Amino acid sequence: MQFEVWAPQAGRVTLECDGVTRALRPDPERAGWWTGEAEAVDGTRYGFAVDDGPVRPDPRSRRQPDGPDGLSAVVDQDRYAWRVEWSGRPLPGAVLYELHVGTFTADGTLDAAAGRLGHLAELGVTHVELMPLCPFPGRHGWGYDGVSPWAVHEPYGGPEALKRFVDRAHGLGLGVVLDVVHNHLGPSGNYLPEFAPYFTERHHTPWGAAVNLDAPGSDEVRAYLLGSALAWLRDYRIDGLRLDAVHALADTRACHFLEELSTAVDALAADTGRPLFLIAESDLNDPRLITPRRQGGLGLHAQWNDDFHHALHTALTGESQGYYADFARDPFAALTKTLTGGYFHDGGYSGFRERRHGRPLDRARVPAHRLLGYSQTHDQVGNRAQGDRLGAALSPGLLACAAALTLTAPFTPMLFMGEEWAAGTPWQYFTDHTDPELAEAVRRGRRREFAAHGWAEADVPDPQEPATRDRSCLDWAEPERDPHARVLAWYRELIALRHAQPDLTDPDLADIKVAHDARARWLAFRRGDVRVAVNLGKNPAAIPLGPRPARVLAAWEPVSVPGADGLLQVPGESCVVLLQE
Repeated sequence: MQFEVWAPQAGRVTLECDGVTRALRPDPERAGWWTGEAEAVDGTRYGFAVDDGPVRPDPRSRRQPDGPDGLSAVVDQDRYAWRVEWSGRPLPGAVLYELHVGTFTADGTLDAAAGRLGHLAELGVTHVELMPLCPFPGRHGWGYDGVSPWAVHEPYGGPEALKRFVDRAHGLGLGVVLDVVHNHLGPSGNYLPEFAPYFTERHHTPWGAAVNLDAPGSDEVRAYLLGSALAWLRDYRIDGLRLDAVHALADTRACHFLEELSTAVDALAADTGRPLFLIAESDLNDPRLITPRRQGGLGLHAQWNDDFHHALHTALTGESQGYYADFARDPFAALTKTLTGGYFHDGGYSGFRERRHGRPLDRARVPAHRLLGYSQTHDQVGNRAQGDRLGAALSPGLLACAAALTLTAPFTPMLFMGEEWAAGTPWQYFTDHTDPELAEAVRRGRRREFAAHGWAEADVPDPQEPATRDRSCLDWAEPERDPHARVLAWYRELIALRHAQPDLTDPDLADIKVAHDARARWLAFRRGDVRVAVNLGKNPAAIPLGPRPARVLAAWEPVSVPGADGLLQVPGESCVVLLQE
């Protein structure tokens, strides 16, 4: 078997394979690359040493059986026999479900999560979005401090467990999306700088030196990240990638890394005959991200839309701290603006940022499915001091309104695991760092961060305490009892309705009409012949829908169709979806 590694500044590179050390030779055709051969099979342990330094994992390791600091292991990708023929599932018309493998079940493994996929198929979602799977220190964590971006966290089950998960999902008709992190690597187990200039001091990010996308040596770094992304889509039959915080990718080159990535993914989709897509997380509010390359954009297929979340959250909760302040001035107007224009921040002044922010979305060119809408995500729950979900503060009726707005809005809807039954468990920030100094730094930093926002340090869970992770695991007994069972039935009804009514997947943002009364706390909007009305107030509301005949498609509380006066009487903290004929 041939082994290779990029180490352009090394004078000597050795391979340790199965306990035997061999010198590698420079590749005559690729500057900076070292190659050599050794006997190896699936599972063989190996690593590289640069200039007689310590043996380190392969930067392109496909498996880290002993964690980020251990030797790599060879993976034979052809060893797994796929059971399901899968032609793919595209993003338009999708309903996504964000899932963290380590807390979706108490076992915290891919196989255990696969055992619960039948619940998601019955729910009606179309794609499971897995939070990052790359190896990270210890057993439990969110996954955003991972290393070895080609490998699967061993405590989750490793590479074959991911293939079993994807196979099971595809067998149930579910696509699989994977969250990947290209903007940084974790601080523990990151040995890339010992090999090559994977990072650059030209730019700095919240995590330190930036990933090298535009300095000398960046051609190989970009190829490294592209190769990792394509490997997930090809070797594991993943259907799409969620790209973490692309605003933190510092790249001044004429062809941006994201454009290069979208080009490569589209080419792979053409080769495989499967629809593949990229979803960005970005706070730039720059529509060029999701504009096709032929129209001058970067060609990503969708992005998370935090503006919709923030507007909805402030309307539901009244919270106004931090970035919610811009939306809390008039939450119903903010919600109206996002429902009809996609972005709330579209070039106007942001008080939170103390500057103008964003750029208008061209509704004639950008279909609404390119924006993901949600009422909860891992970020918006887990980055609260106590990881409290909406259900901790809102009534079942208001949760039903949040679901109605998310699942009938023009955007591609996404749920956060457990949301569909108003899970009573929190989802808190937890780590399992094996380095005591790093663990203490994370613990202190977390407490300082929330103390600045008025939280008592004693009320901020210790990320390193095992109970913090355990509290965050879903309780699968909850969906069987009320009020959780009723909320779950409501989600199933709304998702089925979205699939059944073509108007609810119409991508035309310009066709949406919204009315609201902030004082009475109601909002209603029209999508084709479908009417959606939510009353967030405690008192009943009379909402004018017009005299056209209508029938109720779904209602949280019983309602009658509008009479001759065209008024729809909606009980307090309730919602209804109608079809006007």
